[in-house]
Amino acid sequence: MKVVSLLPSGTEILFALGLDDEVVGVSPECDYPPAARTKPVVSTNVIDPAAMSAGAIDATVMNHLKEGGSLYHLDSEKLESLAPDVILTQSLCKVCAASIEDVNAVASRLPKAPRIVSLEPHDLKGVLAAIETVGAETGRGAEARALVESLRARLLAVETATWDLERVPTVACLEWFDPLFNAGHWVPDMVELAGGADVLSVPGKPSVKIEWRDVVTAAPEVLVLMPCGFGVDRAVAESSLLTRLPGWADLPAVRRSQVYAVDASSYFSRPGPRLVDGVEMLAHILHPDEFPKEWPRTALLRVV
Repeated sequence: MKVVSLLPSGTEILFALGLDDEVVGVSPECDYPPAARTKPVVSTNVIDPAAMSAGAIDATVMNHLKEGGSLYHLDSEKLESLAPDVILTQSLCKVCAASIEDVNAVASRLPKAPRIVSLEPHDLKGVLAAIETVGAETGRGAEARALVESLRARLLAVETATWDLERVPTVACLEWFDPLFNAGHWVPDMVELAGGADVLSVPGKPSVKIEWRDVVTAAPEVLVLMPCGFGVDRAVAESSLLTRLPGWADLPAVRRSQVYAVDASSYFSRPGPRLVDGVEMLAHILHPDEFPKEWPRTALLRVV
């Protein structure tokens, strides 16, 4: 079987199921595990995040979506040469991968039409179900069930340890800073499992644009900076967009020195197995005595 993954999370799942050799094509963002970078890239992104500011990225995205264009272009000739049996994609977010319409259009023109598998997890439960879907579509059902059971066990261990905590700190997670977005979908689930109360987002609902006054009014005790698709260094660099806003110094999180930058790309943005690492990271942030694991600076850094 030959599989093309247009999703970083899909690629991670495929490799976690032992399908390294079956993956014949990926997206430009598919960088984990490192072996994924050796696979042919079958799409291009019109945005260069490393060379653009947060505001410029948002403006480019909004302009393309307004004009009905896709942020990704599929290489139909390369896809034809690879002749995949399965293509993993999604329609959950128009910013994260080629549109489902473009994928269907290109796939329909291939000599051998591949199966299009669209992964649409809205919450942690959906992420685990997506892993089982990939397993079922690729003949790795048993491996997928085993992986999901191991992930569930880790989540249960965190949840059990936070059941009887005396304090549940209020938490705000920010997915973008210019303009400001909360962190939705599975992130509120992650916060709750880690023993916190998300004050900006609703479980299962997408990220939405918010106002700075929403953050100030919510007065979170812990603030987690997780700009979508970026790592710790970019989160720290982008934090200057927030620190100059009125009321920043008065936030309980700032006064308590509880502002953290995390590697969102690895542990929060992508609906794959490493979200469980993200839950464990949040548990450490919120309850360091109960969850004393040390995280490397590349994964987690206290900003204030």
